[in-house]
Amino acid sequence: MKISVGCYLLMLGQSLIFVSCTTNSKPTSSLKFEQDSPHCVTGIPSRFSGKVDSIATVTTSMGKGNVKMVKILGGKFEMGSNDFNDAKPIHTVSVNSFWMDEHEVTNAQFAQFVKETGYRTVAERPLDPSDFPGVDPEMLKPGSAVFAMPDRVDGLENPLQWWNYVVGASWKSPEGPNSSIRQKENRPVVHIAYQDAEAYAQWAGKRLPTEAEWEYAAKTNQHNKEIYYWGEEKTENGKWPANIFQGNFPVKDTGEDGFIGLAPVKSYPANAWGLYDMEGNVWEWCADYYRPDYYQSSSVDNPKGPIDSYDPQEPGAVKRVQRGGSFLCNDMYCERYKAGSRGKGEVNSPTSNVGFRCVKDI
Repeated sequence: MKISVGCYLLMLGQSLIFVSCTTNSKPTSSLKFEQDSPHCVTGIPSRFSGKVDSIATVTTSMGKGNVKMVKILGGKFEMGSNDFNDAKPIHTVSVNSFWMDEHEVTNAQFAQFVKETGYRTVAERPLDPSDFPGVDPEMLKPGSAVFAMPDRVDGLENPLQWWNYVVGASWKSPEGPNSSIRQKENRPVVHIAYQDAEAYAQWAGKRLPTEAEWEYAAKTNQHNKEIYYWGEEKTENGKWPANIFQGNFPVKDTGEDGFIGLAPVKSYPANAWGLYDMEGNVWEWCADYYRPDYYQSSSVDNPKGPIDSYDPQEPGAVKRVQRGGSFLCNDMYCERYKAGSRGKGEVNSPTSNVGFRCVKDI
């Protein structure tokens, strides 16, 4: 079984496990890991640097959170991909102009939100025993799913080989109770459920992007037929333009892109709009409900998704769209970082590779 991108909940006997696509791994001496930097990874050429001035508009800080937003000029584009069944058919869509955060919401930004509002994320709240009949209530303690790189795996059908439900894991303790976001303030916030992202967006005076807005911004109005949002090849002159998983998933991440696990925001070149990390690093929540058949009847003018959620793989789960892939994406296992592909996540299942960014109407 190939795990769905995003997350879902499994109950096996008396065990409660949240599952997704995420990682936190041990650093090697040649890789950046503990000390985050707001600058691009040394030596990675900006393949987009020659394009940015041509269409990017001046960025400005707006709303709470103190992050620059980029003005995305509206237009038409070809949405979808022929490489993924739930992204067919490719269809012409138009979107209005909007503002978009230049990078994913960071730990520092989310900490400001929590400080001002006292908000508690889904991962920090007690679980309701009535939602999990047959499970020992003692096991229903707040926590979230954390990737644990195994020494070996017996195939890729069972994601429980590399996923652990960690009591006490949350946005402020990404690996569990003994971890923190100290010196990681510039990394994208993770362990974020859909309602957490929505609450932050409302506080900031913004909203979550629609799936169409997200893809339009990622494609920069010119990458309609390329394999990746950045072009046709995975690398340029041997350099990686995004934070994904290199090596033998899930047992060995070689870190060729400069990082094992999460990278600080803006560690890689911006796209032509001036947006960072639109692929890899963390999955990003979108406002749309997820249905694999939605493109067959999608509106062509500013589509906002179906009126309800349905995933035949998990008919009882309410899911929203996630986009962009994460640092765990690898062609062996999770190819949904490619252009036009779609992700999905159960709305109440936070994981350590899911975050978000916000948009604002013009």
